[in-house]
Amino acid sequence: MVSKRVFAATTIAVGIVTLLHAIVTWPIAATLSLFGGGALTAFIAEAIVINLGWLEHNIGPKAVGVPLYVLCGWTGTIYVAFRGALLVTDGWVAVAVAAILATTYDVFTDHMGVADGHWTYTDDLAGPRYRDVPWWNYAGWLLISCLTAAFAVPFL
Repeated sequence: MVSKRVFAATTIAVGIVTLLHAIVTWPIAATLSLFGGGALTAFIAEAIVINLGWLEHNIGPKAVGVPLYVLCGWTGTIYVAFRGALLVTDGWVAVAVAAILATTYDVFTDHMGVADGHWTYTDDLAGPRYRDVPWWNYAGWLLISCLTAAFAVPFL
């Protein structure tokens, strides 16, 4: 079990390292668009599911129920997936590939956050779950990953 403090610090570190990598290796407009637009998109999505009562985070500090470290995790993960996708394709195909890669990463890791008590899915929505994680979480990852990667496309 990873402590809440170590988990949040690691997630923030990933966000910072990926942001620094983007600043050094990418056009500044693409960097600002992906990281800024991605953080805003992730914040809105998290706030919606939290306020619907479907998700509860157990690590602070929070704004409108959304833990701030989460924004680093979303953007860092999607950046890495998008840069990987850009190695084999470009444009909108890379956006789709990045969304699939980021969502696949979430499929393999999200249940560990649940097991460690970092967040809890509190919804009672019908539908399949994989290791206590509901289907809509993966659909959300796919959508938000597409949107976040798409912010950078016009600047590449």
